[in-house]
Amino acid sequence: MTETLEATGLAIDDATADRLFRTARTVTTYAELDVTEEQLAAVYDLIKWGPTSMNVSPLRMLVVRTPDARQRLVANMPEGNQERVATAPVTLVLAYDPEFHERLDVLAPHLPGAREIFAGDDTARADAARTNALLQAGYLIVGLRAAGLAAGPMHGIYDGIDAEFFAENGWKGLLVVNVSVAEGADTSRPRAPRLGFDEVAQVA
Repeated sequence: MTETLEATGLAIDDATADRLFRTARTVTTYAELDVTEEQLAAVYDLIKWGPTSMNVSPLRMLVVRTPDARQRLVANMPEGNQERVATAPVTLVLAYDPEFHERLDVLAPHLPGAREIFAGDDTARADAARTNALLQAGYLIVGLRAAGLAAGPMHGIYDGIDAEFFAENGWKGLLVVNVSVAEGADTSRPRAPRLGFDEVAQVA
């Protein structure tokens, strides 16, 4: 690892960096292989350790696998994304829990009174939940790649999805992510350019 860090500035080898970032793609067509609950659980058990503010951990997910649930989800997706959801091996609806603070006695034992900080402030709670769940969604996509899976994140029509799937638990949708085994999955267009460090960073 010392040689890798000296050569590239990274503490991981090139093959791992490629799998996680350089060659990994947002997929729109899928391998004809199942994505198991065990794989998804292993990914979550890895990415749950990624940091969130005060360890609030507000990410929630609906695993859409059955034909009935898939049909209901397709009906609430933009037309251009309906076929992708209809044909994916499994689709995750990523959401946040606005009532995440109810778990803070367990998640933040080092911060007595953390629950009460959020209990009376719906706006601050929603902002913290959305921001931190999006952070966790990023971890999840990288975690899927680490497991040899490919992700196809999409924007959804969340009012419809929330009403269809989350009316009872109150979760709020963030992203819809199609998941496939990476080997054999593909994308519909060449990779787009990225900005360089000098274009995005200011050094003070």
